[in-house]
Amino acid sequence: MTAEARARYSGASNRGEGVMAFREYKVLHVAEGGCGTIFLGASGLPLKRIEVDLNKHAAEGWQMVFMVIEMKRFWLFWTREAAIITLGR
Repeated sequence: MTAEARARYSGASNRGEGVMAFREYKVLHVAEGGCGTIFLGASGLPLKRIEVDLNKHAAEGWQMVFMVIEMKRFWLFWTREAAIITLGR
């Protein structure tokens, strides 16, 4: 573990508070395509796009902190999946 990583983890309590202390955060929102949702019922998340975005941001020094998958209503009858990815550095 590097000195910088140790400094980020220092002061963390047993409850998980203050585990990572990043200076800045960025939130990415990646949703499945609307046409696939309408015509196929569900099309899934664009994994290649997520991979390209994460690799691009990792090259700039960003680390993934948290990710959540949300299901939300799309128009009237369909639901649409989206990934909300939080990056920090």
